[in-house]
Amino acid sequence: MFRTPPLDPDFSARNSELNQKTSGRSVAVSKLILASAALALGLAAAPVHAQAPAQAPAQARNDYADGKTWLCKPGRQDACAINLDATVIKADGATSPHAFKPAADPQIDCFYVYPTVSNDPTPNSDMSPGPEELSVIKQQFARYAAVCRPFAPMYRQVTLTALKAGMLGKPMAVDRALGYNDVKDAWTYYLEHDNHGRGVVLIGHSQGSGVLIQLVKNEIDGKPVQAKIVSIILGGARLQVPVGKDVGGDFKSIPLCHNAEQLQCAINFASFRSDFPPPSDSLFGGSSGAGLEAACVNPAALAGGRGALKAYMASGAENIAAGTDAEKPRAWTSPPTPITTPFVEVPGMLSAECAKDAAGRTYLSIVTNPNPGGKRTTEYAGDVVILGKVQRNWGLHLIDMNLTMGNLMDDIRTETGAYVRSAH
Repeated sequence: MFRTPPLDPDFSARNSELNQKTSGRSVAVSKLILASAALALGLAAAPVHAQAPAQAPAQARNDYADGKTWLCKPGRQDACAINLDATVIKADGATSPHAFKPAADPQIDCFYVYPTVSNDPTPNSDMSPGPEELSVIKQQFARYAAVCRPFAPMYRQVTLTALKAGMLGKPMAVDRALGYNDVKDAWTYYLEHDNHGRGVVLIGHSQGSGVLIQLVKNEIDGKPVQAKIVSIILGGARLQVPVGKDVGGDFKSIPLCHNAEQLQCAINFASFRSDFPPPSDSLFGGSSGAGLEAACVNPAALAGGRGALKAYMASGAENIAAGTDAEKPRAWTSPPTPITTPFVEVPGMLSAECAKDAAGRTYLSIVTNPNPGGKRTTEYAGDVVILGKVQRNWGLHLIDMNLTMGNLMDDIRTETGAYVRSAH
């Protein structure tokens, strides 16, 4: 079973202590990933090489044989072995519990690279998990244990501290290759010691997606290991393809996904509210060159068109605070119903479709469906707010993965069947 005695007692103790410190108050994951989009775009646009840049001193490589370098690995009590129960809230306001159950014997693996979350004071993060890393695992990845074995390495990412310093005109000596090299080493270790011929889904968001795009370019695309790839999920970043095509651009032999039976394909999206599409200064949706466009694949309708979203939203304030301001937690029903689970599901409330504006920007348009009875809210938090003003150029970057979680899991379930059949 997934919840076995810990393989790493020190990690388990740290995890328990940090969860106790953050229990009952907002961890504000969204605030911690505020500046990650700009970094993800930069990582995806420029090649990352195996050496550190001259402005930052070289650092020793991580040993990914050490269990402490992983936030999640199968068969142990760690950041993925947490309460993920949800409350289902129907349009009429009725509620029912939905207990989370990890898969007993998943047939494939998931390898996840998290977004910009570190508040460490240094330009690159350390390898000690803080509440921010634990929280983003909870919001974006732990639930995938229902469909695959979870692997999530720590890596020395560019920190929010460094990004904010750069925005204030006080740049720090960042080693932009360090995080990539860490993820590459973790991926290599996973292939050599944990994969055992299994199919694997790559999952990333924002800075994590940018790192994965480079990893795929350098280590997977067109190489024998590509045969192990079930799919690649890249939220909150830009994967470029030639206009009107699904292969070429960033990936030379890995196309966009068009159905859940398709293997070795990519799902890429950046979400915006349908009534607030990307403005002219949008951080997402644009391309870097003539003849290219940002990909958009709708996790709720891979073949195209509109699909109902199966969102897993934080029930309280954990994923609400954004930028320097905190959006107030909102009641999910009228009159308010106490919610005791960390997540809620709101079937029928949201749908999505890929869209393109007149300037050629592509994005995942999130539609809030009518709710005539008024018993369930049609409002939800997820915008970046700075000094009381919603930053429309960010869209719903903070909750890209929450909005699409159930759909992505459904896609993986179908892909798993196709992969297992193809392997026999």
